[in-house]
Amino acid sequence: MSVTTYVFGIVSAILVLVIVFEMLRRRRVRERHALWWIFAGVLALVVAVFPGILTGTATALGITAPTNLGFFLSTIILFLVSVQSSAELTVLEEKTRTLAENVALHDERLARLEASTQAPIRDVDA
Repeated sequence: MSVTTYVFGIVSAILVLVIVFEMLRRRRVRERHALWWIFAGVLALVVAVFPGILTGTATALGITAPTNLGFFLSTIILFLVSVQSSAELTVLEEKTRTLAENVALHDERLARLEASTQAPIRDVDA
């Protein structure tokens, strides 16, 4: 591994972590959503600093090229992020549907109330 590749890996991993923590600080992302990104950033930093870990793990698992293990782990992390996002989206869609139904019911009740108050008033004295 060349020095350029080594430095690029470390800088990239640190950049990912800085971006995620900055997004957390600015409340652009919640902690539970940032968890997998932090995990990926720390894992990338560890592998960048100690590239022998990836090589040793790949050899122990019987994987010929350590980069294949890196791509596989990256794919798994992205899959987990996708599943988590899908679960959150499902919950939000259900809440949105429920809120829309409640608003429609309140609009109907308001329309009936307005219609009943605008009915002609009979003069009792006449």
